[in-house]
Amino acid sequence: MDLLANMALGFQTAFSPDNLFYCFLGVFLGTFIGVLPGIGALAAISMLLPVTFYLPPTAALVMLAGVYYGAEYGGSIASILLNLPGTPSAAVTCLDGYPMAQQGRAGEALLMTTLASFFGGSVGILLLMGFAPLLVKVALAFGPADYFAVMLFGLLAASAISQGTPIKGIIMVVLGVLIGCIGADLETGAERFTLGMPALFDGVSIIALAMGLFGISEIIASIDGKDHKPQTRITFRSMLPRPGELKRSLMPMVRGSAIGSFFGTLPGTGQTIAAFMSYVVEKKVSKTPERFGKGTIEGVMAPEAANNAAAQTAFIPTLTMGIPGAATMALMLGALMIHGIAPGPMLMTTRPELFWGLVASFWIGNVLLVVLNVPLIGLWVRILSVPYQWLYPAILVMICIGVYSVNNNVFDVYLALVFGLLGYAMRMFGFEPAPLLIGFVLGPMIEENFRRAMLMARGNFFALFERPISGTLLTLAIGLLLWALWTSLRPSRAKPATPAPSESA
Repeated sequence: MDLLANMALGFQTAFSPDNLFYCFLGVFLGTFIGVLPGIGALAAISMLLPVTFYLPPTAALVMLAGVYYGAEYGGSIASILLNLPGTPSAAVTCLDGYPMAQQGRAGEALLMTTLASFFGGSVGILLLMGFAPLLVKVALAFGPADYFAVMLFGLLAASAISQGTPIKGIIMVVLGVLIGCIGADLETGAERFTLGMPALFDGVSIIALAMGLFGISEIIASIDGKDHKPQTRITFRSMLPRPGELKRSLMPMVRGSAIGSFFGTLPGTGQTIAAFMSYVVEKKVSKTPERFGKGTIEGVMAPEAANNAAAQTAFIPTLTMGIPGAATMALMLGALMIHGIAPGPMLMTTRPELFWGLVASFWIGNVLLVVLNVPLIGLWVRILSVPYQWLYPAILVMICIGVYSVNNNVFDVYLALVFGLLGYAMRMFGFEPAPLLIGFVLGPMIEENFRRAMLMARGNFFALFERPISGTLLTLAIGLLLWALWTSLRPSRAKPATPAPSESA
C-alpha cells in the first residue's frame, strides 16, 4: 500500500503541466543529441545543466533524466543507419543493426530497438520502485565511517572496472579528487591549490569540467572531415517486423534486461559494459551463433534492452545512497547539490514528491519516447544528413554560452577549453575521462566523511575496520586496488620467445 500511495504522489507531481513539459523537452532533446554521433548523454547533460539553475528542482531533474535515457534511445539510430554509435553503449548495436540496414531492413531494426528500449527501461523502473525503499532502510544505519568506505569503494570500483587498464582508471580518479580539492578548505577556509587565482577560491565549476571533458573533447575527436549520410529511406511499411521476429526477440529482451539491471546498479559499469555483456551472452546461448554480426534481430534486441535497463537502475545507488555509479549520475548528483538538496537516504523522506515524481516521470518519459521515435524517425534521418562542419561549431558556441551563463565569468570558459584539450589528450593516450568526473564529485564528500569518522574515532584509523560495514567495504576496496595493480603489471611480464621457423620450412 505504501508503494501505491508513493506512486500516486509521484504521478500527481509528474503530471503537473510544468513537469510534463520538461519531461517532454528532456526526452526530445535527449533523443536528438543521442542521434548525433559522438555526443552522448554525458555531453548533453553537461550542456543543459546551466539551464536547470533557473528551474524548480523537480522539473530540473525530470528534464535531465529525460535527456539521459532519451539519449540511450536515440543512440541506436546512427548506429543502425550509419554504423556510427550515437552513444558508447550503442556501439554494440552497430554489429547487427548496420548489416540489417544494408539488407534493406533499417526500418524494422529501428522499430524493434524502440520496443526493446521500452521493455528494458520498464524493467529497470520496476526494480527502482521495488529496491530503492529497501536500500534507504539500510543506508539510514550508515555512519560517517560507512559512508567514507562505500564512497571509496565506489571510486575504486569505477576505476578498476572501467574500460581500459585499471591503473589508468585509478590515476583518473586520483586526478579528479585533486581537482575537487581546489578551493577553500571545508573546515578551515584555507586556500588549496588555487595558484593564487581568486577565481578558483570557490573551486572548479562542475559545468566547466564536464563540458570540457565530455563536450569539447568529443567535438575535437569527432571532426574527421567526413560527411556521414544515411543512404536508407525509411517508410512506415518498412518498419513492420518479419513474421516470427517478435517471438524470437522476447527472450533476448528478457535476458538483456536482467543483465542490464544487474550492471546498472554496480559502480563504474553502466550501459556500455551491460550492452557488451548481453551481446556476448546472447551469442553464447544461441543455437546459431554464426548469424551474429550479419544482421540477426537478437543481436540488436538484447543490447538495446540491456543499456536502457542499466540506464534506469543506475538511479538506485545515486538517489538512495548518494553514490554515482557512472559519470552521468555524478552530474545528476551535481544538479541536486546545486539546488541545495542533499542526496542520500533522507531524500525519500524529506522530499518524497521529488523522488517519486522523478520515478513516475520515468514511466511517462518511456511512453513519450515510443510515441516520439516512430513518427520522427524520418526527421532524425534528415538531421544525420547535416554536414559535420556545420553542426559542431554551433554546438561549441552553445557550450561556451552555457558555461559563461552560470557565473557570468569568462574564466570558466577558459577552464572549459583547457579541460576540453585535456580530455582529448587523455583519449589519445587511452585514459577515460569518466572516472575523473566521479572522483571530482565524490572527492569532497569522501574527505568530509573521513574527517568526521576520524573525529569520532579520535584519530584512530584502524577503528574504521571495527565497524562491520566500513570494515568489509574497506577490505574489498583494498582487494580491488591490489587487483588493479596486478592486472596492470601482468602484461609487462616477459613472454617466452617462440622459436623462429627454419628457412628450410
